[in-house]
Amino acid sequence: MASHSQRGHALGLDLRHAQVVALSTGTKCINGEYLSDQGQVVNDCHAEVTARRALLRFLYSQLELFLSKRPEDWEESIFVRHKECGYRLRDNVHFHMYISTSPCGDGRLNSPYEITTDLHSSRHLMRKHRSHLRTKIESGEGTVPVRCRGPVQTWDGVLQGEQLITMSCTDKITRWNILGLQGALLSHFVEPVYLHSVTVGSLRHTGHLGRVLNQRLERLGPLPATHRRNQPLLSGLSSAEYQQPGKASCVSVNWTLGDAQLEVVNTSTGRRRESGTPSRLCKHTLFTRWNRLYRKLGIQVSGSTDHQLMYCEAKMAARPYQTVKQQWFRSLQETGLGTWVKKPPEQEQFLLSV
Repeated sequence: MASHSQRGHALGLDLRHAQVVALSTGTKCINGEYLSDQGQVVNDCHAEVTARRALLRFLYSQLELFLSKRPEDWEESIFVRHKECGYRLRDNVHFHMYISTSPCGDGRLNSPYEITTDLHSSRHLMRKHRSHLRTKIESGEGTVPVRCRGPVQTWDGVLQGEQLITMSCTDKITRWNILGLQGALLSHFVEPVYLHSVTVGSLRHTGHLGRVLNQRLERLGPLPATHRRNQPLLSGLSSAEYQQPGKASCVSVNWTLGDAQLEVVNTSTGRRRESGTPSRLCKHTLFTRWNRLYRKLGIQVSGSTDHQLMYCEAKMAARPYQTVKQQWFRSLQETGLGTWVKKPPEQEQFLLSV
């Protein structure tokens, strides 16, 4: 697999004692015709995104230790009980992300420090859209700026051939710096989990990336006590050895601590390459793990009754998370950086198979 697209997460502050907990590769997104209304595909196979989904599997495994009746198993977890029935990270646990090239989007496109040769001729065209939200190109590479009022993606439109729109990795990392890596579902159980540091292998200097990430936070306004404007430590390795020319691979590989083997995903279909079955990173698989914790840990989802929750209902019920997300979306629009483009809602309106 092309090492230039490898991403990883590690634990700990002293990197000599760090432990790698998630790894991934990949540079492409799904073809719109393969979208799933049962949550059985991975839409975005860029390595930053799949590494974060691989990290979610690790976070679930750490919470699942609390399903044991043995207190010594609880002591193995990176989480500790907090408040009524929630959990938070232990004080000595930190997450570090390594990215071998700058994340796609504005963090890469307008960087004067990236070790590359193909962007200088078009630099004057980029200034107009500096710091804007950008979207990935379906089945290809590169990004384009979003319009001031982003398009509304519809299920039938995408299935009939309209290009599927996915936000850039720069934009998603900025989102994680506000909402946390854990996402909406795990917010029912844990306080936000933030990156402590980000290292970019190909960068000589992190000034531009830092400005991009911080500019998105400027007009956010006050946040609830649970959230913060996270500003991870940034560093670059100035390494050109990962710049391998040639066509990008159409597969994405993922691994999480505890896995016996790698999983290889076809980026065009968002499913396992060999069998065509759902990836262990897909929404349906992660929702299955969430539902087990939800039933056994006794966490109450606000507004829920005894009926089975749809995936979208479980996410929307994480109210503090959703409130901060909408606050951030508004601040992006107010600063003229663009509108976050959402996938068609039908892809999240599924129940788990009984």
